[in-house]
Amino acid sequence: MQYISTRGQIQDISFKEAVMMGLADDGGLLLPASIPTLTAGDIAALNKLAYPELAMRIISLFAGGIPSADLKDLIDRSYSTFSHEEVTPIVHQNGLYILELFHGPTLAFKDVALQFLGNLFEYLLRERGEKMNILGATSGDTGSAAIYGVRGKENINIFILHPHQKVSPIQELQMTTVTDPNVFNLAIRGTFDDGQRIVKEVFGDLDFKSRLSLGAVNSINWARVLAQVVYYFYAFGRVQKQTGCQEVYFSVPTGNFGDIFAGYIAKRMGLPIRRLILATNENDILSRFVSRGDYSIADVVETPAPSMDIQLASNFERYLYYLLDGDAARVRQAMADFAGTGSLTFDSSLQKRVAADFLSGAANRSETLATIRDFYKDTGYVLDPHTAIGVKVGMEQTGGECPLICLATAHPAKFGAAVEEAIGIPPAMPESLQDIEQRPSRCEIIDAATDQVRTFVEQHAC
Repeated sequence: MQYISTRGQIQDISFKEAVMMGLADDGGLLLPASIPTLTAGDIAALNKLAYPELAMRIISLFAGGIPSADLKDLIDRSYSTFSHEEVTPIVHQNGLYILELFHGPTLAFKDVALQFLGNLFEYLLRERGEKMNILGATSGDTGSAAIYGVRGKENINIFILHPHQKVSPIQELQMTTVTDPNVFNLAIRGTFDDGQRIVKEVFGDLDFKSRLSLGAVNSINWARVLAQVVYYFYAFGRVQKQTGCQEVYFSVPTGNFGDIFAGYIAKRMGLPIRRLILATNENDILSRFVSRGDYSIADVVETPAPSMDIQLASNFERYLYYLLDGDAARVRQAMADFAGTGSLTFDSSLQKRVAADFLSGAANRSETLATIRDFYKDTGYVLDPHTAIGVKVGMEQTGGECPLICLATAHPAKFGAAVEEAIGIPPAMPESLQDIEQRPSRCEIIDAATDQVRTFVEQHAC
């Protein structure tokens, strides 16, 4: 399997090179040169597998160059850290299926990818005799999941930017209470979009990137998307066993387009997904794109679902590449236009193609809290705010003709204030969080300035 850039200047690189490159050197995002397709018989065989075995089957299709025994060891070690034997179990509640993605070390879906990526980085660095400095930005969950994925690992330092006082208290503590010498937390005076911009600008300095051996853990890294493809196959198999269904809907709360793009890859591989339902909060750039062909920046609104308080969806360019039929020149022009104007519009023919893949909707603050409250009243099951958005939009967009699977992207305890406002009591606190407020913490507060971040990284690089 070879990899290419959405912008056409990087061609025919290996999986290992794609993982280490992160953001493509031409400023684009890396994708497999072709996507393998599976038959109905192939998918039926996958349905019988436990999660690590299924992950091995899917990931090995894309991860050429890693011996099977080594890849199996990486996958087995990555998912041994999860507290549930199924890794990503399915629960049936109130007529829909909830895919619980929060049983990893930091109680968020990003652990599924970042436990694997951390082990993969360590493996590749040892093989090459190299070191790496990871730089990433987070709206809340990526940071802690990335930190837990690489804390204490050899030959890796990690620098994570988060928007100062714009993530939940638990999200902040999960990052800042990891005080391993190779972990550096930077709270920037700005938004997640500022952090994401800084990361892309730093990676765009190819001399600096090479000299400091920068690596990426944000969902710009293809390995993260790949690891997330697995749980779409796993969820479909478990629901098909229960219902005998031939198709499903997936409802995905998303701000950065990475999680739902993994579902899109699964669909292109042949998984029978009728539609992917894209659910957003008031920061609705993605739902406007799907419903109206309007991809234009607005001001970031703070919501009870802070991991989706995003206006620049870094994985959108990957979908744009497929929407424009793999025409890298058109992608380059579109992204240049967007950088200049903050807006892209799509004609009716392209909108029709988008509608064949996605449905969309948005939920505001009061609707999110009402969904948490009503779902708890009806079932006793507690949704976190992001999952509640997916549930509300998913139920609005489907009519029961085939099963609806909603991705539960975080444990409700990570957003305790919003949950308590909704249901009147705080969510149960998992054992891993019970003493987190008493742990030592370490964090640097810094301006949202690329030069300041660049200087800090250079001073503390391994």
